[in-house]
Amino acid sequence: MLYLSIIVSLFTIVFVIFLIRKINQASSGSEKMVKISQSIRKGAGAFLKREFKIMALVFVLIAFLLGLTTKTFSAAFVFLIGAGVSSIAGFIGMMISTRANSRVANAARTNFPKSFQIAFSGGKVMGFLVVGLGLLGISVIWLFCKDTQLLLRYAFGASLVALFMRVGGGIFTKSADVGADLVGKVEKGIPEDDPRNPAVIADNVGDNVGDIAGMGSDLFESYVSAIIAAIVIGVVAFGEKGLFLPLILASAGILSSIIGSFFVKISKDLQKKPFPEQTEQIRKAMGKGVIAANVLMAVAAYFIISNLFGEIGLFWALLAGLGVGFLIGKSSEYYTSAEKKPVQDIAKASQIGASTVIIEGLAVGMKSVALPVLGVAIATLLAYYFGGLYGIAIASVGILAVLGINLSTDCYGPIVDNAAGISEMAGLEQEVRQRTESLDAVGNTTAATGKGFAIGSAALVALAWLSTYFEVANLQIISLLDSKVIAGLFIGAGLSFLFCSLSLKAVGRGAQEVVKEVRRQFREIPGIMEEQAEPDYDSCVDLITKKSLKEMILPGILVILVPILSGIILGVEALGGVLAGSLITGFLLALFMANAGGAWDNAKKFIEAGNLGGKGSEAHKAAVIGDTVGDPFKDTAGPSLNILIKLVGIISLIFLPFFL
Repeated sequence: MLYLSIIVSLFTIVFVIFLIRKINQASSGSEKMVKISQSIRKGAGAFLKREFKIMALVFVLIAFLLGLTTKTFSAAFVFLIGAGVSSIAGFIGMMISTRANSRVANAARTNFPKSFQIAFSGGKVMGFLVVGLGLLGISVIWLFCKDTQLLLRYAFGASLVALFMRVGGGIFTKSADVGADLVGKVEKGIPEDDPRNPAVIADNVGDNVGDIAGMGSDLFESYVSAIIAAIVIGVVAFGEKGLFLPLILASAGILSSIIGSFFVKISKDLQKKPFPEQTEQIRKAMGKGVIAANVLMAVAAYFIISNLFGEIGLFWALLAGLGVGFLIGKSSEYYTSAEKKPVQDIAKASQIGASTVIIEGLAVGMKSVALPVLGVAIATLLAYYFGGLYGIAIASVGILAVLGINLSTDCYGPIVDNAAGISEMAGLEQEVRQRTESLDAVGNTTAATGKGFAIGSAALVALAWLSTYFEVANLQIISLLDSKVIAGLFIGAGLSFLFCSLSLKAVGRGAQEVVKEVRRQFREIPGIMEEQAEPDYDSCVDLITKKSLKEMILPGILVILVPILSGIILGVEALGGVLAGSLITGFLLALFMANAGGAWDNAKKFIEAGNLGGKGSEAHKAAVIGDTVGDPFKDTAGPSLNILIKLVGIISLIFLPFFL
């Protein structure tokens, strides 16, 4: 069974190589399109290169400390493997996405279905690279070491990479986006992807470093954490059966996702259809693939669990995880879709002014939390009823079982967003720009759904780590009458808010620097607005890179130190309170921020589509303000909480021997 998971992982990597070759065979378009795409790729590469240098220093230091504390070279080595594999997945996925963007735009000129397939293939590279490499790393480490403590080090390495790439990438992308919008849209009244805006390339770079590399590393960490948490509990509870079940379920999920991805097709005559019909067919095609993958996974899981355990209790636990993942995605889609009432209510509020846009958006974000929370609560009860703590861990594997296709649909979004930007900047025909806008409209929905899914999976994985912590620490119960436990709950709850504050302030400071730089260029480089001179795009990219990497250090230190200091000072039981407090507030805050931000964004797009006065109207100006507030909500602070609620659990487990 272990060799089976290795074979499936290697097959997945071969599948990714096939996808990359297929993407590279497509034409990149005109010289101007190639130049714009190369600028985006160059900026994204420069950001990652500088970020990797900082990460390398930090990770070598941590590996050295791990080696000293455990007195074994293997712990440090496995930690670095986890960090390295996650980094490779993020780097390759992002580089391919920056190669796919111009190819998508160029294919849209003559062959709309091919354009869609290139974009989706670019998303599949990231989606299947994450699951293939993640499962391969776990399987190989267990094959040679057979030590659950080393698996925890692998997860720790992946988690720290996610922290750097999610927080750093999130600060970069929203600093660029907010700064570009405030000067370009609000002050100068030019379109979002107008090449006259000096921050426009940085904005497109941000889509890749934040929503491709950042999201990929986030879900890579969730994926390996879910499997490892299930292995750690399973070995204690069921021996070999408990070890192999999550590996086989993950293998079945990968194969189900690959098969499901072939159901994602659109008709050849779609390019002749009107805009609404194009977006609807693309959305249905994506949904068909996801549903097919989930159904195949459910059928496979039934046979795997019944044959391995002789009964199907754990199947219902896994099904609870699959179900709550689907529910959270659909809930996020409802509250952030421009076709639904919540977003349209925000758009209508923009007719009064920016303040009512903010109030309505906050209300929508808060309301959107209710159904997912209820879903997670029910899934937790069902999973525990059918499998105890191991059932909760299997539920977390269930929500991530078909991550391959779920992440593919999410990473499709930034690629088509870039393609739409390239179409605008390269001055392509109106018909072509309309086609890329159709692709992008679906990308906005998949991005919002993907964020909801990422948050939901993070919550279940964090719950699995909490269960694992109680199992390993041999804690049957912690008392709420214990003052130290209550203090731990408050510390954990407050940690999420402090972390969000640092992330939001970082974006605010970064955006201010971008605004100053863009204004300077408009002022000091004559002819930009008349298109007689080209802006200095590189200076904006370089400025934001330095700023975002500097700003991510403090949130990172905070997440690492709080659980360690809490364990040392307050003890094991209180640390359990810290984990519970951070999980509850982190999950709620992340959902609220992601959905409020997505709703503000699509309310602006609803108006830009010609409703309520369209572009340039007073309603549009108010909606732009809402969008700029929502940007760091949905793409920086909210998603970064995914890492926080998982990382505190991993750190607590790794350093648990020092607290006992």
